[in-house]
Amino acid sequence: MKEKISVIVPCYNEEEALPYFYEEIIKTASQMDTFEFEFIFVNDGSKDKTLTLSKELARKDNRVKYVSFSRNFGKEAAIYAGLENSTGDYCVLMDADLQDPPALLPEMMAAIQEEGYDSAATRRVTRKGEPPIRSFFARMFYRIINRISDADIVDGARDYRLMKRSMVDTILEMKEYNRFSKGIFGWIGYDTKWIEFENVERVAGETKWSFWKLFKYSLEGITAFSVAPLQIASIFGILFSLVAFIMIIVIIIRTLVFGDPVSGWPSLVCIIMLIGGVQLLSIGVLGQYLSKTYLETKHRPIYILKESNFFKEGDKP
Repeated sequence: MKEKISVIVPCYNEEEALPYFYEEIIKTASQMDTFEFEFIFVNDGSKDKTLTLSKELARKDNRVKYVSFSRNFGKEAAIYAGLENSTGDYCVLMDADLQDPPALLPEMMAAIQEEGYDSAATRRVTRKGEPPIRSFFARMFYRIINRISDADIVDGARDYRLMKRSMVDTILEMKEYNRFSKGIFGWIGYDTKWIEFENVERVAGETKWSFWKLFKYSLEGITAFSVAPLQIASIFGILFSLVAFIMIIVIIIRTLVFGDPVSGWPSLVCIIMLIGGVQLLSIGVLGQYLSKTYLETKHRPIYILKESNFFKEGDKP
């Protein structure tokens, strides 16, 4: 009996790119004819015809499955839904825009079957085509998160990753609402081989990741796998408390010696504004962690399924 590979594709407004992706993944699947395939398109609340195209592909190819959310829950939820509904012995995560080349899949499978790895992941060695400022902040993010967290996140890492079922099951056990998959992959361990490739432009459509969205996503990653920001806020509090204590002594001595309480008010205002800014920053950091805790305690579902062509045993089509 052939082993099965589940190809999981999160989709958000990928109407233009989806036909190109399907054509390429079919070519790769035909080359790997010793495996059975299923293609899972996760429609993450798209506003275009992504779901319609997924249904059309499912009608003509019974290997195609689709999962559609009731609204946009984000890529992390789409990844989780794809893994949760997959039935393959191996699972691979891929983007629909062909920035994750399907042609690498045979090499990734060889790393698992022939070299004994639990997963094969990909990383970009170049960021050609990206705005320089975006590339700079991306590199800084990887440096920071690797220094302050226990998660091993490689610079340039993509979500494009082939995993054994045992690794997938471990990921599914982590049911946290605030998800950061790159961190989860690194935190759970398992032996991973990294395969490098040069950056590939989108085949069609436009990126859904603005600078602001990437910035918020990086904050999710940092707060999900490190308490260093809280520790830094605490250190700032201690330092400024010491500075304030010293300044109180200096002011008392100066007043007793010179008797001029009015002198120095500009510097005093600057100090007050600086300390106030640090306090607000610390409160903001604390608020980030508190909000994550608040959302986790609600136990809301990671996603809400609206429709799908998956049918479990006993269910009616």
